[in-house]
This record gives sequence, structure tokens and C-alpha cells, in this order.
Amino acid sequence: MAASTGSTTSTVLAGARVVLPTGTVENGRIAVEGTRIAASAPGDAPALDLSGHWIVPGFVDLHNHGGGGASFTSGTADEVLRGVRTHREHGTTTLVASTVTGDLDFLAHRAGFLSELVEQGDLAGIHFEGPFISPCRKGAHSESLLRHPDPAEVRKLVDAARGTAKMMTLATELPGGIDSVRLLAEHGVIAAVGHTDATYEQTREAVDAGATVATHLFNAMPPLGHRAPGPIAALLEDERVTVELINDGTHLHPAALELAFRSAGAGRVAFITDAMDAAGFGDGRYQLGPLEVEVKDGVARLVEGDSIAGSTLTLDTAFRRAVTVDRIPVADVVTAISANPAKLLGVYDEVGSLEPGKYADLVVLDEHFTLKGVMRRGDWVRSPVVAGHGRGRRRP
Repeated sequence: MAASTGSTTSTVLAGARVVLPTGTVENGRIAVEGTRIAASAPGDAPALDLSGHWIVPGFVDLHNHGGGGASFTSGTADEVLRGVRTHREHGTTTLVASTVTGDLDFLAHRAGFLSELVEQGDLAGIHFEGPFISPCRKGAHSESLLRHPDPAEVRKLVDAARGTAKMMTLATELPGGIDSVRLLAEHGVIAAVGHTDATYEQTREAVDAGATVATHLFNAMPPLGHRAPGPIAALLEDERVTVELINDGTHLHPAALELAFRSAGAGRVAFITDAMDAAGFGDGRYQLGPLEVEVKDGVARLVEGDSIAGSTLTLDTAFRRAVTVDRIPVADVVTAISANPAKLLGVYDEVGSLEPGKYADLVVLDEHFTLKGVMRRGDWVRSPVVAGHGRGRRRP
């Protein structure tokens, strides 16, 4: 049992490699009091021995459409919460709900609905992906519902979210695109360049206007060319831009991932899932907005057209792949999967690193970087199981 000081419980996680902003601490200790990380714990606080494990900050997902069989675009409150719980069990302790292209009035209504879940602390905000995207690069979005980014319509969605809109993906080369970027920047909403057919020059103009994120870089945009470098070069080279990467082995070749890390540096990369309903649920037929999706062997594709339709990725898998397959240093993966997205969302003072005063949001990984435990706000979502010792070893 954890020690109790008044109504606050205390515990210590001991013996693990702890990844801090200042570096990795061998045989580290994390003190938890109530919902927060503490500088120290009472002398009688029990210590959970996590020797041979890693402790990293809880993951922060900027771009996620659902999971556990539930859609954030169309699900009921209970279904949305099931999707949130599914991703929490895989280490995502902070999650932004992404919508897909739909009728403008429907999206406005949906924003109001999701904003209530943000206000009660289950979601960290709303990301509108569509309808203001290019029909040339629509991916898994219904072309009949696409529209130009009219600033008045962009403002309608932002207002409907009641202060909870965090990001909007735009094809900024379309009529109204640059003015919409400026409007979003003025309202504190991230303007993300994505599902775009923009040129290099048009993309630079969008960044100068205030766009700061590349939506799933390389995907749903023109490829990098030696005479027409397109948006990829413009987004990678600009220090003001954070690039989203879907590290599931399907959306990106390892060489593309390496190129992004080498060009942008770990400080400008954000791992995302772009997950849809099937994440953590399984193969089968699903709906993504008005479109039908078939998931086979964990890969989601439109039934008509065969385009990739989001992913079934969870961030623990992205983390493990980044370290074991892509050979990215653990500290850089932590930066990309926790710190950078937390900073983008403006919540780094609360989450994104393991520092006293922040929420006790953390992930326990074994020596092979397989997820073993998840804590959110001081409570175990998934309690770590240490082989041969049940749920951790208690140090005296």
C-alpha cells in the first residue's frame, strides 16, 4: 500500500533508468505524491523496485482519430472514452482528438461535443483534419465534402470548440489558405500544413504567415523532387516547424524517418499515431467519417481506392520501433514522443517530462522497450508486472 499523508498518497518508483530532460539517471527514483511528481517522498513511503526497467514520461499524441473500436469523429461519449482508455493503456497519457472531413455544421456540432470531454480532462484538445484540404492529396477524406479554407468557416469551427481547438490541418495553397493560417495564429490554434499540393514557395509563404506543424510529413503531399522540392523541403528546413511522423513501418520507410531526424533534429519531430478505430482492436471493416475502411494485418486502407486510411498504431509501438529498429537514441525518442508535442500544445509546464511539480504521467518499459506499466496523474492505468515478482518488487 502507498503511504498516506492526510488525503494524499505517496510512493516511490526505484531502481530504473529514468529519462530526465537533463539526461538518463541510472538507478533513479521518482517520488509520487497524489497526482504529482514530488521532489521527495515521506520516509515511510513504499518503494516499488523497477530495476532493469526504464521510466519515461507519458506519451503525448497530437493526432489521433480513435481506438478500441471507437471513433472520435462519430462515437458517443462512452465510445470516445473507450478509445481514450485504449491509448492510455498503451502509454498515451495526453491525447488530442482528431476529426476527419465532414459537413461543416456536423463538425461544428462535434467540436462542441468533444469540448466537453476536454473540459472534464479526458482529452487535451481538438484537431480538425479537413475539410480544408486539397482534393489532389485527400487521402482517406471524402472529396465531395472538401472545401476551400474560407476564414469565416475556419472561425466557425474554432468558435464551436469553445477554446479547446488546438490544431487545424490546411492545404494552405488553396484560396483563403494564407488568411486562414493568420486567423488561426491570432487565436492561438496551431496551423498545420497537410493534405497539400503546395509548392516549395507556397509552403514557405504559409510558414511565414504562422503555420508551425507539418501534418504527417511525407504523407498526403508531393514527394521531394530535385527541381520541384515541394512542401517537404520547406517544412524540414524551417526551424519554426515541427514535423509529425507516423512510425509504424507502413507510412514511412526507415530512410525517410532518418532523413527527417537528421534534417529537423529531434527537437522538431513529433511522433503521432494518426490512429483510427482499429487501434488496439483488430482487423475488420470500419467507418472513417463517411468512408469505409478495411483493416488487414494491421494496415488500414479505404475499401474504394486503396488509400492508406490512418493507422492502427499505438505510441508504445512507435517508441519501441524507434529505438530497436531505427536506432534513435532513447532521449531523442522521449523528446519526440513526449516533450515536443507537450510544448506545442502549451502544456509542458504540466506534462511531457519527469520533473517535480508536474503530473505523475509516466511509462515503464522493460529492457527490450516493451511497455510494462502506465501511470496517469498518480494512478496506475496499467500496473507494472516484474517477472517472478508479481506487480513490482517492494523495497523495504
